[in-house]
Amino acid sequence: MKRFYSDSLYFCLFAATATVAAAPLTPDLGGATTVAITGERAFRSIAANAEGMSQARFTFGQQLFNTFWEPAPGSQPTTDGLGPVFNRAACSDCHSNNGRGRPPAAGGEMESMLVRLSLAGTGTHGEPVGVPGYGDQLQDRAVETIPPEGKAVLSWTEVPGTYADGTAYSLRQPVLRFDELAFGALPDHTLTSARIASPLIGLGLLEAVPEATLNDLADPDDADKDGISGRMNKVWDAELQQTRTGRFGWKANQPSLRQQNAGAAIGDMGLTSPVFAAENCAPGQDKCAQLAAAVGHSPEIVPSFFVPLTRYTQLVAVPRQRNPDDSDVKAGAIVFTGIGCSGCHTLALQTGAHELAELTDQTIHPFTDLLLHDMGPGLADGRPDFLADGQEWRTAPLWGIGLTRQVASFEFYLHDGRARNLAEAILWHGGEAAPASQRFRALAKEQRAQLITFLESI
Repeated sequence: MKRFYSDSLYFCLFAATATVAAAPLTPDLGGATTVAITGERAFRSIAANAEGMSQARFTFGQQLFNTFWEPAPGSQPTTDGLGPVFNRAACSDCHSNNGRGRPPAAGGEMESMLVRLSLAGTGTHGEPVGVPGYGDQLQDRAVETIPPEGKAVLSWTEVPGTYADGTAYSLRQPVLRFDELAFGALPDHTLTSARIASPLIGLGLLEAVPEATLNDLADPDDADKDGISGRMNKVWDAELQQTRTGRFGWKANQPSLRQQNAGAAIGDMGLTSPVFAAENCAPGQDKCAQLAAAVGHSPEIVPSFFVPLTRYTQLVAVPRQRNPDDSDVKAGAIVFTGIGCSGCHTLALQTGAHELAELTDQTIHPFTDLLLHDMGPGLADGRPDFLADGQEWRTAPLWGIGLTRQVASFEFYLHDGRARNLAEAILWHGGEAAPASQRFRALAKEQRAQLITFLESI
């Protein structure tokens, strides 16, 4: 094996060879649900093992996911009720081809990105406290006669750096400001967090990972002294009226796909559902509330639509790993584990019981532990969300990441899309991930390329 920059790093990578070889990593990243599809439709297939009613509901749910909703009263009463304030008119507006969103060009309008807002403190169930007049998410669009809440504008500052071999790179730091605020200036010390949409693949499989597995993976006090102290977020389940483990969202602030979908429906499109029946009019938005009361029928997404919409998000298939026998892919897998990436991006998980048989008892490779980790001040948004603090983020799943450009025609990574390629995403890692990022900086150019080749294969 080629020698690296230090004896300790060499030993770490050499020792990792046996670990990777023994790890249950197979090309079928989504177990029996895996599909062998690439290109722009790679994230739009049903789980390979789906049958019968699952197929029918998936197809109808896919149609609903791509439906553009109208303000009420609309031409189709079953798909009206948009707003009064909202960000987008269809789920697919943010998740084009079921892929990730993107930040706008400097000064441009957000299309597949949103901004969370809150004040210091917590609500009744530990949730963030909304901003008077604006709630917990800035709504940049509205139906006629209702003013949009305002616009969020991003610009970027370049931050130069160099690898250990002298190769230069540049990272970009986001700068967020607000224009055209309809309900007055945001209070001092308002907490903000810009977020791009996440890919939809394999979500049902992640839902099927037992809570006991997450508890076993968690190490909140770093008892094993490896520098990694992942912990579970505990969030409010609005349907069960109890606290549960969060696993969806950038900060693991949603306990289930039903609630994740319902939260996106009301937060992004102003659509009520069987989970969240109240309209999305923040206190102080009197015209919004009056219009909603005059027009509304609740829920706007009726149960017979909400069930297949949830089934759709549960059954989007995971694409198969490409070129698993390529020598650079294999070498990159060794580097991935050797520099410590698999400490959070867990190589394999096992699903347990689930209401859908297709998702039960599957060995999967999402490359996430679904836990919160301190990612350092560089990536911090300073905005707590239930137990997640301002520097913590859920480990993002990596499966499908190598198909990003094929699916979406662009590459932007991390919660706000600041990273323009996979190398930049790694270089931004701090906090618990700082040692892995530093080891990446210390790699020879060939090993850096091999790691990226591995990531592009999954």
